[in-house]
Amino acid sequence: MVKFNARRNVRHDSQSSGNSASEDHFELFGSGGSDLSEDENFFDDRQQSYTYASGSSVSLETGNFRETMARVEAEPLLGTAQPPYKSIATHSPDPTNTLYEYKKKIDNSINVDSKKQSSLVTIFSVWNTVMGSSLLTMAWGVERAGLPAALVLVALMAALCLYTAYVLLRVNKHHGTVTCEVPALCLSLLGPWAARVAHGFSLLVLLGANVVYWILITNFFYFTVNYLADLSSPNATYPTALLCPKQGGVNGSLLIPEPHDSSYWGLHTTVPFYVALLVFPLLNFSNVSFFTKFNSLGTLSVVYLLIFVIVKGWGWGINVAPTPEELPATTDAAVLSGMLALSFYIHNIIITIMSNNERQEKNGRDLTIAFVLVTMTYLLVGAVFYICFPLAKSCIEDNILNNFEMHDTMTAVARALLLFQVITVYPLVAYMLRSEALLLLPISNVNKSRTRYTVAINVVIVSMCVAVACLCPNIGTIIRYTGAISGLVHVFALPSILQVRSLQLRGKLTCWKLLLYFLIVVFGIVNLVMQFFIKE
Repeated sequence: MVKFNARRNVRHDSQSSGNSASEDHFELFGSGGSDLSEDENFFDDRQQSYTYASGSSVSLETGNFRETMARVEAEPLLGTAQPPYKSIATHSPDPTNTLYEYKKKIDNSINVDSKKQSSLVTIFSVWNTVMGSSLLTMAWGVERAGLPAALVLVALMAALCLYTAYVLLRVNKHHGTVTCEVPALCLSLLGPWAARVAHGFSLLVLLGANVVYWILITNFFYFTVNYLADLSSPNATYPTALLCPKQGGVNGSLLIPEPHDSSYWGLHTTVPFYVALLVFPLLNFSNVSFFTKFNSLGTLSVVYLLIFVIVKGWGWGINVAPTPEELPATTDAAVLSGMLALSFYIHNIIITIMSNNERQEKNGRDLTIAFVLVTMTYLLVGAVFYICFPLAKSCIEDNILNNFEMHDTMTAVARALLLFQVITVYPLVAYMLRSEALLLLPISNVNKSRTRYTVAINVVIVSMCVAVACLCPNIGTIIRYTGAISGLVHVFALPSILQVRSLQLRGKLTCWKLLLYFLIVVFGIVNLVMQFFIKE
């Protein structure tokens, strides 16, 4: 989900290095001036010190850098990224050789703030972290499911995701530490296989986030350039009517061809490559902390989108009755449930966020309030846009901005704002994906060839993003598949399995509780299987 704020844009309140959330909770890797230029030098040390071996000595301690980077994935789509593991195992006779030096380097690069955050800050930290690119696709999801089914699904998925997130907090309370996260719990309670699964599916979320970001950058860049080009004709008049690309495009294409299109300038042909020329150099910056200075644009983007939908909906009025031929198929409801699995996805970093709450006994209440706010935000954008949209409901696009003519002023402002914001976020998300990939690769000494590996992985990431942007530029489809797959693992399966194991160890497992968690996992499986029966 694009997280339009750097956690959302990768947002982790940086200064929570483990304990805090500063008032500026939009910082990501640390304070805006933190130096991350040496971060990738740690890969070799981390690979040497972390092991999945069943006999390893596991410590649930974590470095500040890991906590600060943790919020990237929830995204995800936007976004949201699973950071390097929050547990370090070592077979070295003297663990300080690796652990102490690792923590010392990190502590020198990130400011530590030991203050705890209030319940209010915690609530809005969760809200900010969960919000993502699903805001742009929510109305499309409502249209595919139908309004009644959509309202039920949003409430159901919100409740399930809230419950499984709270389950992780309870498991961590009994078996973890305040600096522990899901991979460490999996390694401790379930074994190396579970830690590998948690890590691997975190990479999937990051990859999906990178692809969605790239498609959005391409879209915003294309239309912003076209809009600016037309400003050279001040006396010209342009229509600002709503569009129905599915009816006016060619073969159901995403957008109606623009007059600016040529063999050198096409949304799904050449522009993704131009974006590569623009973005690729940014991925190779040695100090990515520069981009965190723009993290506050994430919240500005969310607020602007809310205002955008409210203003447009007020002007249209209520147009709620779909025609009989527009009624969605029953299986199409899975489109929305797949999206929502990612839209409410925060499970891989929820322990870190809630550990910063100064009133730990209120974690359940604060988490519930945050999820209620997220649910209301999604419904405000998705349901209001759907109810008020004056054209056929089937015209609603998986990026609602595509339903507006390029010269609509509010739409042009939204695209320009989001373009700049997403470009400054993408290097951070790509950095997280690259970091995770380097940890998984069987490379004995990354530091000696760090630049070579960095460039090589960046080339692979960009190539994949360009290919998808040209061949399958449908962010709704990408989000629902990513959400259904990663949601099955991180939202439904791992929390349930961890809870069952925890109850078993504490002698509190009953048949009814086992059945409950079994059904939660089954729901996740059904949600994934149904994605393959959707007709695009």
